This record gives sequence, structure tokens and C-alpha cells, in this order.
Amino acid sequence: MPHALSAEGEVPSFVGEKLYVNDGLLRPDQVGALRESSPDMPIEEIRRRYNEDGYVFLKGLLPREDVLRARQAYFEMLAPSGVLKPQTAPVDGIFDPANDKADYPGIGAGAADGNGKPGGSTAEKFVDLALAAHYADWYKETFCKHPVLKNMIARLTGWGDNTLGIRRSLLRNNTPGNKAIGVHYDQIFLRHGEPTSVTAWVPMGDVAVTGGGLIYLENGHTLGQEVEADFTRKAMESGLTTEESKNAFNQNMLSTGLLADGPLEYADTFGRRWLVTSYNAGDVVLHSPYAIHASTINYDPNNIIRVGTDLRFVNGSRPWDKRWDKDYEFNDGV
Repeated sequence: MPHALSAEGEVPSFVGEKLYVNDGLLRPDQVGALRESSPDMPIEEIRRRYNEDGYVFLKGLLPREDVLRARQAYFEMLAPSGVLKPQTAPVDGIFDPANDKADYPGIGAGAADGNGKPGGSTAEKFVDLALAAHYADWYKETFCKHPVLKNMIARLTGWGDNTLGIRRSLLRNNTPGNKAIGVHYDQIFLRHGEPTSVTAWVPMGDVAVTGGGLIYLENGHTLGQEVEADFTRKAMESGLTTEESKNAFNQNMLSTGLLADGPLEYADTFGRRWLVTSYNAGDVVLHSPYAIHASTINYDPNNIIRVGTDLRFVNGSRPWDKRWDKDYEFNDGV
């Protein structure tokens, strides 16, 4: 936990808290605050902020009780793995500190081959249950299709009745102390369609600022577009076919498809800050396909497991990446 990792004299990253990423402790000069927006703002202002920042952080967009109902169902599914502290309520999602964190790895954060199955044989029960949650009706038929969320995106984009929530989503947990999500933007994994998708990152429960929530690179959407153009050029120069250049795992990327594993070094390389915040159940961040983001390591002081899902929306009347028209599976090549 943080006190065990901290060296004497280390400076807090943000609002008195130390925020750790995969390659170390973020410095105060590397961190800023994510801009909050209200769902009650005029849609023109929400759209302006989305276009200007590459994201819009909507406080309390979803009914809190709907989010907590889904969190309850999730941890009721995962409870047989022994992940939860005994005599605690499933909805609280409190990790049992007697466990070895290596037995409870998060989906999509640490597998060396991108979206392979994480962990070893001792993690299998937990990982299999976390995967099965993607197929449960309470998740894919109810939570993922929440009408409030779809309506907001339809209004934001102007897609109206063509607004389509695509089937493949990533329902991730982040148990305390485990590896965080590396640096990426979503178009890397959606290159078989137009770069117009909208991702809704939905924290399923409250997430303290030290609890492993998503962090966004300041003006990262403009950098993402530059990086993508550079990757496209390099791919063509290296002799890749058009189809090969669309692959998120081509020879110009890390083996995971990520831009970098470490947000700290990445911030220094490009001279941009990471924007951070705490989240509450009901909050939603909508971000562009070029918005560069990552996450912190979960060092919640109360051992709360961070759960969040990536839901993606497209204009169904335009070309989109049909590889995503299926439920998530390990090693599915996407």
C-alpha cells in the first residue's frame, strides 16, 4: 500500500495524495484536475467541451441506484472466488487483504499479449467469473443499454436514431496493488472503422482519487491524432498492407497495442499533464477515439476494488469496426 511504497520526502501528486502509475509516483507538475461538467448544461456547451478537450466528464449522468445495483450483481458473481473480505457486503467490493493480489488480476491490464487471459492457474476461477460477467443479462442487456446514456450520446453527436451501442465491451476490475492500464487511445483498437466512435467510461461505484480511476492526458486527443498519422505513415513505409496497418498489434506498436506502459515517462516525453479526479457512482466520462488515457494503480485506503466498463457507441449508418459486433473474449484479436 502507499505508505509501504513511499520513500521519505516524496511529494504528494495531487490534493495531498500520492498517485502511482506503472512506472512510479506522478509528480505534482505532471498532474491537473479533470474538468467537471453537468448533464443539465445545454447540449451545445457539452458538445463544445467534448470537442475542445477530447472528453466530457458528466457528473451524476446515470441514476446512482442503477449503477450500484449492477455493482452488487457483479460482486455476487465474483464472490465464490474468495476475492471479497469476509462479512462485508458485495456491493462494497472490499478486497480481502489476506489474499495474494496475483491471484486476482484485472482483465485487460497486464497480459503481455494484449487481451490474453491474465494470471496463472491460481487466478483461473476469479478470471473466469470476471469474464462470465460480460455475458450476464444484468450487464449486457440492462446496464450496457441504459437509455439515459444512449440518449446523451445521441444528442451529443447528432446521430439520433442511428446511435448504436456496440456489443463488445470491457468490464474491468482493478484489485488493490495490481498493475494499472497503460497509455493508449481507443482508435488503435477500432481502426477497421471511421474515427468517430464515442467511448463511455462508466465507473461502477465510487472511486477515490487513489482508487485506480482513469486519467486523461491534457489535450491528448490532438496528440492522439498526430500519433495515429505518424503510425499510419510508418506502417506504409515499412511495407505493411492497408489491412496489416489497421492491426492494433502491428510492428509499429507495443506488443499489447499500447502507446506506452508507463504514464510518468509518457507525460515527460510530450510535456503534458495527466488530468485526474475522484469518481462517484453515476458519473460518466465520454471521450473521443483519439483521447489518450491510462489509469493509476489502485491504492484505495479501504481496499475497495475499482470496477468500470468501457462502452462504445457508433453511428450505425456509417462504416464502423464490425469486429466489435460480438461479446468480449480472451485472445479475440481485437
